[in-house]
Amino acid sequence: MPGDLRRRVIHASLGLVAILAVVMVAFIVSYWLRDFAGFATVYDILMASGRAFDDLTGMNALRHSFIWHSLATGVFIGIAAPLIGTYLVHREMALIGETLAHTAFAGVAIGLLFASATDWHISLLLAALIIAIIGAFGVEWMAQRSKTFGDVPIAIMLTGSFAVGTIIISAGDGLSAINIDSYLFGNIAFVTLDGARLMTVLGILVMAVIAVVHKPLMFITFDQQAATVARFNVRGYNILLIVLTAIVVVGAMQILGVILVAAMLVVPVAAATQIARSFNETILLSVIFGQASILGGFFLSLEFALPAGGSIVVVSIAIYLAAILLSGRSLVPIAAH
Repeated sequence: MPGDLRRRVIHASLGLVAILAVVMVAFIVSYWLRDFAGFATVYDILMASGRAFDDLTGMNALRHSFIWHSLATGVFIGIAAPLIGTYLVHREMALIGETLAHTAFAGVAIGLLFASATDWHISLLLAALIIAIIGAFGVEWMAQRSKTFGDVPIAIMLTGSFAVGTIIISAGDGLSAINIDSYLFGNIAFVTLDGARLMTVLGILVMAVIAVVHKPLMFITFDQQAATVARFNVRGYNILLIVLTAIVVVGAMQILGVILVAAMLVVPVAAATQIARSFNETILLSVIFGQASILGGFFLSLEFALPAGGSIVVVSIAIYLAAILLSGRSLVPIAAH
């Protein structure tokens, strides 16, 4: 594809992603504040457009507000996860997403135990976020102080946190009516308004932070030693990246579940690296592929009553395989610009 046409296609696709994100923000805000006249009007317009979409496609999805909650969550997962995943994949840290997902599961278990023991009802997603961030700091602490190979602290945190979660869930079996399978495997109907609002805020936060620190993160990703010599706060940026990963993982586990959440950090990026010509283009393409995976898997799951998480990952892998076929080459290093 000629360079100018290639850029136009990428920019047009990103424009559609941006429009979709704005629509989802409009829905979340208008649904939340629909008791006020102006917001109620926006909400009614969006729901009417959802009904029109259903009538046009023969589906029975977007006429329901809870599906909009899940779709909004998915849209921001499709942006934030590949955005963070691009740095992780090029640092060979793909396993960190899986690790923090298991740590977040331990957070859900701790939240359930706390609520059962005290009768204080706390947000399980908030508990998962707090524990996942603590786990992120724990991984960094072990990596700095242990004498083992680089991926050993990650593996220890992955298995250890999941072990803690399973022990707590097993010990407290019957103390809560929460369906823990929804956290393990994800569920379209599982996303609440609070969960959708959380993922929207976290998604915007991740995009804003990456926009500010992209250049130093890219520098550290490709040459950490040179960044240290140049007096970059390498450890601070590494911690920031891991914390952002924890944030994305907690939001994404609502739809993808603990088991599959790491796929959205890795697979769209892997697809993008097959055809991208630079690191920056990898970021853009990974967001486009991530969004295509979310939307394709989302509507596939609704149409055929399939698990949302599994459908999204299968579509993502199909895009990856297509990218391999289109590229006609194996994975090669790309330019850092």
